[in-house]
Amino acid sequence: MTANQGQPESAARTAVAIATMFGVGFAPAAPGTVASIVALPCAWAISYFLGRFALLAAAILALVLGAWACELYAHAKGQTDPSECVVDELAGQWIACAFAPVSLLGFGLAFLLFRVFDILKPWPISWVEKELPGGVGIMADDVAAAVFAGIILLVLSQLGFI
Repeated sequence: MTANQGQPESAARTAVAIATMFGVGFAPAAPGTVASIVALPCAWAISYFLGRFALLAAAILALVLGAWACELYAHAKGQTDPSECVVDELAGQWIACAFAPVSLLGFGLAFLLFRVFDILKPWPISWVEKELPGGVGIMADDVAAAVFAGIILLVLSQLGFI
């Protein structure tokens, strides 16, 4: 992205850094999965020291910044959802983890469930991905996948399985 595409150079660099999670999105294989793995230690720390609501607040901040950054990045690339845009995985993984107990099992299931829903995209996740445009659309399907994962995590927790 360059300044001649309508954005100051510093805004373009910032958008690239946020959208790609400071380069994680350029991982040679499975950048979304790599981003979800990278998101886990931060989610753990935020949940452990500050609580689930703080993790949800951090996820909302990531969603807002991510929608802006992904919008700029996708427009500059001429694509609707470039694979390098992985801040949506960070936000989604953090949302899923906010529903999980702060334990290896809880966060492991949050990771697994989020990735399954994000990759398979059952309805209505697939609908959200297709219908919402731009940066909001890039972020929204991951939010939907995280909510699906979160519901399952809540049920498992209430049943005493995690």
